[in-house]
Amino acid sequence: MLRIITQRTEARTELRRICDRTHDDQVFHKEATVREVLQAVKRQGDRALLHYTAEFDQQELKPEELRVSGSELDAAYQQVSKELLDAIRLAHKQIEAFHRQRVPKSWVQFGEDDVVLGKRYTPVDRAGLYVPGGRGAYPSTVLMNAVPAMVAQVPRIAIVTPPGPEKTVNPAVLVAAQEAGVQEIYRVGGAQAIAALAFGTETIPKVDVITGPGNIYVTLAKKLVYGTVGIDSLAGPSEVLVIADETANPVFIAADLLAQAEHDPMAAAILITTDSSLALKVVAEVEQQLIDHPRRTLTEKAIAHYGLIIVVDSLETAAELSNEFAPEHLELEVEDPWALIDYIRHAGAIFLGSSTPEAVGDYLAGPNHTLPTSGSARYASPLGVETFMKHSSLIQYSPTALQKVSEAVDVLATAEGLSSHADSVRLRTKPKQIDPES
Repeated sequence: MLRIITQRTEARTELRRICDRTHDDQVFHKEATVREVLQAVKRQGDRALLHYTAEFDQQELKPEELRVSGSELDAAYQQVSKELLDAIRLAHKQIEAFHRQRVPKSWVQFGEDDVVLGKRYTPVDRAGLYVPGGRGAYPSTVLMNAVPAMVAQVPRIAIVTPPGPEKTVNPAVLVAAQEAGVQEIYRVGGAQAIAALAFGTETIPKVDVITGPGNIYVTLAKKLVYGTVGIDSLAGPSEVLVIADETANPVFIAADLLAQAEHDPMAAAILITTDSSLALKVVAEVEQQLIDHPRRTLTEKAIAHYGLIIVVDSLETAAELSNEFAPEHLELEVEDPWALIDYIRHAGAIFLGSSTPEAVGDYLAGPNHTLPTSGSARYASPLGVETFMKHSSLIQYSPTALQKVSEAVDVLATAEGLSSHADSVRLRTKPKQIDPES
């Protein structure tokens, strides 16, 4: 049953509890296991990968079976329906079009005295994309990670994903990867897959950036290898926060809350509304839609522990509470969402109006669905082309420009006790001595 809260102090306490739901003592025990896996793969390479795949995924692989073969990639197209293939291609088109608008542009600026400053953007050499398995197959995750990497023109992209029954990889995942332009796919998952991407093995290449969501073991592994490689983010359980007024449809809101809750028992589904009667209708509608839900047990658990309705006195208060929570997904189911958006400061993705359910963003609107969670939207952004690129500063000084700043550099370097810094400018700018013998 969804709880309804009307007191702001209690609401803040509950929102903090939900935001911190992954911070428990069990994480420390799991981190020890992950460290062991990382070290084993770093030392033993493929041998450790095969060992942990057998232990954790119950799949006995040979080294040559780690990489998905060309024949498997070809066969995947025969195993998906035309409707699914068409949907994958539409999603790919939309996601690519959006991300092409986000490619950072290199630039130079020519200043006084022939000073040239600028930035030069280049892609990383290698990217590793993690695609989760577990409760289902996620071709949408393939597209959301592979497309921006391709748009960034990363030369080598590898996908890792856990093997399913009889060592198989879901054909929809294989098709999505190929539609995105990636054919280097390995059937390995968990912390061991992150270790392989971070350190490299005999079969799997070491990469520069690892992206993609996974379970707690994958997330901890990404956290521990950060610094050896770059990562996109530390993805926690999914979450949605809906702000609604009296114009909202309780049937739609209930469906959107359940759409989030069905992801995971730790998924969060929150409604903040100015209408107490709407709150009661949403509670009743959630119960109704759960009756024949195919994931009822899992979804009920999420709703019971991390579902919440907060009744507030104004939309401004709703926005204030939302900003404190900084949700992964924020839906504005209000009469004038564009007026309310001025009050929103922190959210991974914002869905405006009653005709914009989060599901369109999950699959094919175009913006990335790999978003900051657990309050990290206060400082982090969605995965994008920038994730796979880095920039170098460009600096060029003429002799005249260097002469003009030489004294200031000398003063600063001397103040920091770095005499050779000062010399490196002074020796270039001091007047040349005339040799009387010449």
